[in-house]
Order: sequence, then structure tokens, then C-alpha cells
Amino acid sequence: MCGIAGLIHRGKSTNVGGEMKDMLQSLKHRGPDSTGYALYGDTNSRDYILRFKVGENVKEGSSAINENSSVYDKRREQVNSQITSMGATIVEEEKVTPYSFRYVINCSDDLLELAQKIETVEMTEILSFGRSLELVKDIGDASVVADQYNLGNFNGTHGIGHTRMATESGVDIRSAHPFWGYPYSDVSVVHNGQLTNYWNTRRTLEKKGMRFMSECDSELIAVYIANKIRKEIGLEEAMRTSLEDLDGVFTYLVATKDKLGMAKDYMAAKPMVLYESDELVALASEEVAIRSILPHEIDTYDPFEGEVKVWQA
Repeated sequence: MCGIAGLIHRGKSTNVGGEMKDMLQSLKHRGPDSTGYALYGDTNSRDYILRFKVGENVKEGSSAINENSSVYDKRREQVNSQITSMGATIVEEEKVTPYSFRYVINCSDDLLELAQKIETVEMTEILSFGRSLELVKDIGDASVVADQYNLGNFNGTHGIGHTRMATESGVDIRSAHPFWGYPYSDVSVVHNGQLTNYWNTRRTLEKKGMRFMSECDSELIAVYIANKIRKEIGLEEAMRTSLEDLDGVFTYLVATKDKLGMAKDYMAAKPMVLYESDELVALASEEVAIRSILPHEIDTYDPFEGEVKVWQA
């Protein structure tokens, strides 16, 4: 079933981490297996923020945590070596969990080669690599993941998130949403639905040099949008063409450094509720998520079938 949510503040930075935590926790019943956040900080830094993992989650108290820690540390050392070998500089490094890390890196704007070098390290996956985007996803509900990664006080302009009920792939971090639009630094996507032309479209994109890290159909949307951006196609136009090129039933949210977009297929089988004011746009699979951050009386509406909307931060 899954649940998706997003919000964007127009012209100001606020506690989007706490707001997204509340929205996603209210959608826990739609997907208790894993939760993911794509949060956009208000930064003008020339450095890049790198979120990556070198393994998967294991249950608390398991002996596997201690057994794997030394392996994770060795992989991290290998990642550091790959980064410096490309002439990049690690400005800050933080070990968030035994298997997940947050780095600040000074490097060139050509991220593709560096990202590929980092992911030659066994079991290493880049979750996001951008100046504004920080993508976090893990096993557990919204509160568990937000507390584990200290997201409750994250300040920024906008964000999207996802609560997942695993249906066609395993309960692991790799299959969790959101997905980063590799290697385009600040593109992320969450999706509710099912794509029926996944494999044919994936093969077409792979032939163009695009990379996939999972077999989740939602990742296809992120890669599709990233490919359009690579061709200098605007976000709204890229989303409109997706309604023609992607088959199935779906509603998805996409975010970039300064925009939030929503697209709904022509069948409109997957729910979406939207609230819009001059200061804030909030949208989610159910109204309860919007009311978790706007408890006063508000007016919401359902987007039409085949509708695409884009908002600027």
C-alpha cells in the first residue's frame, strides 16, 4: 500500500525534519517496514554532502553488529581512499550508524566518476550526493528512523518521504524509498503504485549509461527524471512526459534543490491529498498526514487524473 508525503515552504527555512517525521509517522499504517526521508537544507556551500552506507541494518542486540563493525570500518577506509584518489577532500565525516555515514566533501562538479569509484567498494551504496539534498532511509517507522539519524531538528525548505510496505522486493535499505537521481546531485523521488513497463524502460535507460541499484520500480522514476535533467529538460516538462512513457498506476513526488513536484497517472487510482497556501504546500497519501502539522481548520483537495504540479521554494 505504502504512503508518501511532501512539503515545501516558500521563501523560508524551518524544521522540515520534524514536520516530515510527524507526517510520515501518521502514515505508519500504510507501510511499517521501512521509512525514508529526502530533506533539503538551505545552504549556499560549494561543498557536497555525501550520504552512503557500507552494509545493511541488523537487529539491535544481535551479535552480528559487533561482528560486522570491523568490516564496516574497513569498507569506510576504502571509501576514504577512493575519495582522496580522485583529488577530492573530506571536510567532515560522521559515523551515524555502524553502517551509515555522512560526509562533507570538496570536489569538482562532475560527480559521476567519483560516485562510481566510491561504489566499487564492496556493499557500498551512495544514498545521496548533493549540495542541498540529504537522503536517509532505514528499517523501521518514521520515529525510529528520524531518531536514529537525528532528523527531528533538520532545518530546510522542503522534503519528501515514504513509508513502505514491502510487496515485490525485500525489507532492506536498498529497496526502501526515496531514490536519488544518480548522478544528478539533488534529485529525489518517492512513489506509490506499480509500473508495468519497468524492465523495458530500465534497459533503455541503462543503454544510455544510467545506473540502477535495486529492482524496485520506484527507482525507475528517479532515473527517468535524472536522464531528462541531463538533457536540460525542465522538471515540469520531464514529469509530463513521464505520464506518457511510464505505464501503470502511480502517484509520485519529485524534489530538486529548489522545487517540489507531483504527478498523478491518468487512471488516478493512487490517492493524493493536497493543501496549498501562499507560505506552504503540503501533500500526502492521506489527509491525516497534513493535519499532523496543520491541526487547525484547513481546506484540502484531490489532484485530477493526469495532473502535474510544480512548486518553487
